[in-house]
Amino acid sequence: MFDTLSERFQNVLQKVWGHGKITEENIGEALREVRRALLEADVNLQVIKGLTSRIKEKALGQEVIKSLSPGQQFIKIVNDELTALLGGENAPLKYNGSPGIIMLCGLQGAGKTTTCGKLGLYLRKQGRRPLLVAADIYRPAAIQQLIILGKQINIPVYHKEGAEPLEIVNGAMKEAKDQGYDTVVLDTAGRLHIDEVLMDELRGIKASVNPHEILLVVDAMVGQDAVNMAKAFNEALEISGVVMTKMDGDTRGGATLSVKEVTGKPIKLIASGEKLDALENFHPERIASRILGMGDVVSLVEKAQEVVNEEEAKALEEKLRQNSFTLDDFLQQMRQVKKIGSLEQIIGMIPGLGGKIDRDTISMGEKQLKVIESIIQSMTPEERSKPETINTSRRRRIAKGSGNTVQEVSQILKQFQEMQKMIKKLSGAGLFGGKPKKSLLRKAQMGQMQQQMKGAMKNFPMPPR
Repeated sequence: MFDTLSERFQNVLQKVWGHGKITEENIGEALREVRRALLEADVNLQVIKGLTSRIKEKALGQEVIKSLSPGQQFIKIVNDELTALLGGENAPLKYNGSPGIIMLCGLQGAGKTTTCGKLGLYLRKQGRRPLLVAADIYRPAAIQQLIILGKQINIPVYHKEGAEPLEIVNGAMKEAKDQGYDTVVLDTAGRLHIDEVLMDELRGIKASVNPHEILLVVDAMVGQDAVNMAKAFNEALEISGVVMTKMDGDTRGGATLSVKEVTGKPIKLIASGEKLDALENFHPERIASRILGMGDVVSLVEKAQEVVNEEEAKALEEKLRQNSFTLDDFLQQMRQVKKIGSLEQIIGMIPGLGGKIDRDTISMGEKQLKVIESIIQSMTPEERSKPETINTSRRRRIAKGSGNTVQEVSQILKQFQEMQKMIKKLSGAGLFGGKPKKSLLRKAQMGQMQQQMKGAMKNFPMPPR
């Protein structure tokens, strides 16, 4: 996400960082690079002009804060303006009603039906009881696709064979009221292009059920076309927000940076993966931070919170205290990390690392994790709990069973032994000692960490090195 743009921005900021003071000359040079980077990212031309003009005006007309160097001040201005361009702050969904109604619209291929399933799962995590509605009767297998998605996440899907979209929607509303569903998500039809027939149908649905949210589903990878399409849908339907899909495939970010400025409507959600849980709130300040190579620690902490089981964390703490950490525990921790996201996604959220590690290195790291997992899975339960029992003949068997070499098996065992020694030293130094409620791990609970990170992100972020 934004890899290309982020790399260009970091190069620009590196140059500004070395200047002793802000002048019209060095700011002009930096803004030319910024303009070029945004054009390459397929950002709308009027958006680029507005952004660079605001940055220049603030950079030259603002007093330099005493605690910041001129270079830091410029980076702060760019960060603030990017955040404002993206919407300023997260815009939450509004679905207060009996039931709340969310209508999805957009062109074919943007990912509406998949987003409908993802949104259902997202709402259930928020404590809602959603009903998905298959109102796209034109695209072949659209209804069946939503039914399958609904079964995968155990969320009901309302559909009616042979009925018109408006009849389906009205039937779904009655079903929701009768069965006590508190949120209805409408998957409407799309077209390959914008036409009056499509808009008339969507206007009819809007007039009939008066949705609390009309969300336009936009494919982030189509660049300027997405912006023009968003403008047309907004003029016809007055959308309330945007869902950007396929964010993991868009390294440029032109549509994402342009859509709020062009339509005046906020991006509310982003989808950055194929899995049904890959839908998250859009936070402008976090995205701006990632574009500037400053990471996104808060999102990383939130993702970790979702996958870390409190009971498992307590059990792990006890194992560390007793120095009984096994290969089974190691494998479990690896799997939890994989639930957070790919290695590339995690690295992109760590300040100072985004854009610094090339994709080939990350890819090698991903492969190595798979090698480690296959080797541990090829061991017996006894070998995982007592790796010291793994002699030469057992190493050969494990290597053969996992499809790796004996040397790779030996290397993994050696690394694990080094880790055990380190844990033993830390335990001996008292890091994991004391009563459970006073231990460091229990004290640094994820909720507290999240609040600390949010507080830290409000301050000026550290500049790229």
